[in-house]
Amino acid sequence: MSGSAKPLVLIVEDEAPLVTLLRYNLEKQGFRVDEAGDGTEALTKITESPPDLLLLDWMLPTLSGIELCRQIRRRPAMRGLPVIMLTARAEDQDAVRGLETGADDYITKPFSPEALIARIRALLRRSGTGPAKSPLIFHDIELDPATHRVTRGSKLLHLGPTEFRLLEFFMRHPRRVFSREDVLNAVWGRDIHVEPRTVDVHIRRLRKAINAPGELDLVRTVRAAGYALDVDVAAVAA
Repeated sequence: MSGSAKPLVLIVEDEAPLVTLLRYNLEKQGFRVDEAGDGTEALTKITESPPDLLLLDWMLPTLSGIELCRQIRRRPAMRGLPVIMLTARAEDQDAVRGLETGADDYITKPFSPEALIARIRALLRRSGTGPAKSPLIFHDIELDPATHRVTRGSKLLHLGPTEFRLLEFFMRHPRRVFSREDVLNAVWGRDIHVEPRTVDVHIRRLRKAINAPGELDLVRTVRAAGYALDVDVAAVAA
């Protein structure tokens, strides 16, 4: 998988065996995967940490896939999120309804995992307005994945490739705390053996690159837990 960060796919499905199958095949192909078992949980996750693509079941507890898709499309910040609907409803009128509600693609069960992944890749390639391409902003830092430019205030920052991927990962999930293992899997990949302490080294380099003397340190260390991109409110107030 090319690019500065592996695309994140959110699976919204209440059938545990299918979620396991999807996760296995997606991670094998280099995607990051998150999951939600109902529409309400999915909406919360999408709001807090927008994925790069949504795999959405039609029949869900609490909030149906159709209603979830409708709510996503009503929100300007989520209108570019690519959505593939996975469903056992195979009638033509169901497909028409799903697509008219806002889904970008409609796949009926059972399906081939290989064909699904091919369609995921195609949709991500076509999506020029989704979260994967949009500039990311946190506090006074702006990161543009398309041009690989990072600025803080009016100053251009110079980051190495690994530090860029680290910052992009954190900016896609602001304020969330990630363990070293989480960071390793997201930035380096599950198939690459890297010592957990390597994360500490690159975190130090990232801090040095983005924090000038006198500026707020935006990378928070959480003892026994990991790291987060966060702002010390007390420091801001001071």
